[in-house]
Amino acid sequence: MATTERFPVEKTDDEWRRALTPQQYAVLRGHGTEMPGSCALLDEHRPGTFSCAGCGQQLFATGRKFESGTGWPSFFAPLEGSIATTVDRAFGMVRTEVHCSRCGGHLGHVFPDGPPPTGQRYCINGVALTFEPTP
Repeated sequence: MATTERFPVEKTDDEWRRALTPQQYAVLRGHGTEMPGSCALLDEHRPGTFSCAGCGQQLFATGRKFESGTGWPSFFAPLEGSIATTVDRAFGMVRTEVHCSRCGGHLGHVFPDGPPPTGQRYCINGVALTFEPTP
């Protein structure tokens, strides 16, 4: 990840490559994007929590997930303090990138076209997430 920001969880590039699958590495560390509709978590609706696949920090609760029709898991709000944002100027656009506040892993982007109560759509790469159902 090309940043000077420091995070509570930091690893060398080699450590990240060993800890993540190639697809997870491409998204979380390389700012990639998975193919829309390709992740099983898109259809996950059981009560539970979605966490960062890089460091395990809890990011989103199922109750904050909604069907956006975009092909990526979408949420109207993260768990408090779990994410941070930066300006993404890639591809000639200006977007708000969402990353894990604990390890800095790229998760996706947030857009102002979501449902109430926030009006936000956190469009998250499913491969950047893990899911733990509530017992």
